[in-house]
Amino acid sequence: MIDSYEDPGTPDHRSPARYLWWLLRSQPRRAASGALLGTVWMVLITLSPYVLSRAIDDGLRPGRMGTLAAWSAVLLCLGTFNAWLSIMRHRTMTRLRMDATFRTVKSVVGQVTRLGAALPRQANAGEVVTIGITDVQQISSSLTMTGPGVGSIVACLVVGGLLLSISVVLAAVVLVGVPLTALLVGPLLGRLRGAEAVYREQQGGLTTRIGDLAGGLRVLNGLGGKELFAGAFRRESRGLVAQGYRVGAVTSWVQALGVGLPMVFLSVVTWLAARLAVQGTITVGEFVGVYGYVAVLVMPVAFLIECGYDITRGLVAARRVVHFLSLEPDSAGRQATANPPAAASTLRDPASGVEVAPGRLTALAGARPAETAEVVDRLGGFGQGAVTWGAVRLDEIAVPQVRDRILVADNEADLFAGPLRAVVSGRRDREEEALVAAVHAAMADDIVAALPDGLDAPVDAQGRNFSGGQQQRLRLARALLADPEVLLAVEPTSALDAHTEAAVADRLRTARAGRTTVVTSTSPLLLDRADTVCYLVDGKVAAAGHHRQLLRDEPGYRALVARGAADGHDGDDDSRDDASRPAGESAR
Repeated sequence: MIDSYEDPGTPDHRSPARYLWWLLRSQPRRAASGALLGTVWMVLITLSPYVLSRAIDDGLRPGRMGTLAAWSAVLLCLGTFNAWLSIMRHRTMTRLRMDATFRTVKSVVGQVTRLGAALPRQANAGEVVTIGITDVQQISSSLTMTGPGVGSIVACLVVGGLLLSISVVLAAVVLVGVPLTALLVGPLLGRLRGAEAVYREQQGGLTTRIGDLAGGLRVLNGLGGKELFAGAFRRESRGLVAQGYRVGAVTSWVQALGVGLPMVFLSVVTWLAARLAVQGTITVGEFVGVYGYVAVLVMPVAFLIECGYDITRGLVAARRVVHFLSLEPDSAGRQATANPPAAASTLRDPASGVEVAPGRLTALAGARPAETAEVVDRLGGFGQGAVTWGAVRLDEIAVPQVRDRILVADNEADLFAGPLRAVVSGRRDREEEALVAAVHAAMADDIVAALPDGLDAPVDAQGRNFSGGQQQRLRLARALLADPEVLLAVEPTSALDAHTEAAVADRLRTARAGRTTVVTSTSPLLLDRADTVCYLVDGKVAAAGHHRQLLRDEPGYRALVARGAADGHDGDDDSRDDASRPAGESAR
């Protein structure tokens, strides 16, 4: 079975069926062993009635106790050996399913890493969560067909062959009836696939909405929009429940027919065999054997119907995985045809009209944060656009060269688990002096001082042991420590109180002196420290200049900044309360 560090291989995402086939091809020996064990196990089950019929016909006669004992011993050995085969089959199929689960999970995680910053623009969080929780299980369950599924087909053929030696009529009924029984469920499986696909889409969307609500609850409360979004969530939740009932209705029919149809089939064949026994066409032992064959046949037929059900759900789940694996990062197919400018140069975004002069602090202010964030994405090489860096188009430069010199510091960037020193340092080891300077510039000294182990204190995943304002300052410290030639910071002080924000603005300007820095904000405390402010309306520059000049000449900017000033004093940073708490508790 694949381990934690093994390469899962290159998944075939051309279609859902090809993806399932790739999972089987990735472990051919286990798939072949499962098919062989499942086939032998199922065939031996069908042979038990034959041994029983011989014991009756040959052993239940006067003076034949030795024969009866011999056939009984054969039946005991057959049952014991088949019990062992059942254990081995189940163990093999469990490993097959677990390997497929881990292989899918590793492929999805690898794709998440590969997409990087393009992930939020191409797939929502609910889709990824649904794949990781539900779809991987359905995909692995569908591979059961390689074990008992193959064995069920062979068992039906064996039973047909055994019945052919007893009665051509009974053999014909079995060989025709089994496929017919399975085909009766076919239309329901097609309906199930459609209902299941709709259900999965709605489930992914609702999961995303849950995450959005949880992440933006404070903002929704402040804007008075909590009830509006809660009402929309309730409506979508009721819709998902209704769709779940539709899926459940089809599923219940499939499962009911999976049990009921084989029993009806058993009744029909037993009735025909009983008539033949009464007529003397077959012996009593053969009649018992026929009943045993068909009774045992209930299991393979039920397995076939169950496999069809699992494959249908597996294809629906695989379609979601295949779609996700087919997504391409923004840089896919991008050819590097130019070198970056040798010296610090101007960044220009024709789509918005923003120009970022080298060595200066530029602020982007707009009523819609999403619009300023889109400009930052383009300037950082994450979005599509004709951005130029000096005389060169940004999309003509190799991505690694862009990433080495231009850093986008997102306000929602992850804080990984580990020592605080490593979390702030990033991928490189940093000197103590530089680390302390970056922490000081981000006004995070008090955070470090309040922790019992200082910079060696542990950080929980997502920085959950810190408040929102503390997380934001730690992200800023990490960005400053990276010391890129161009730093593009999205809302770096939005969660800070006015006092802390003013200090961060001053220290940011000092720490980035002579370096190119862009921030997005509507806070006057930060805008007043900028060399140039670009006022954006509908994603385009409406005016540019110094903060105080724009306040005087632009009524729209003045109204925007007045609203930003009101919002800035409602920041949730709790740094002012740290001194009154015991060491180690301020970050909780």
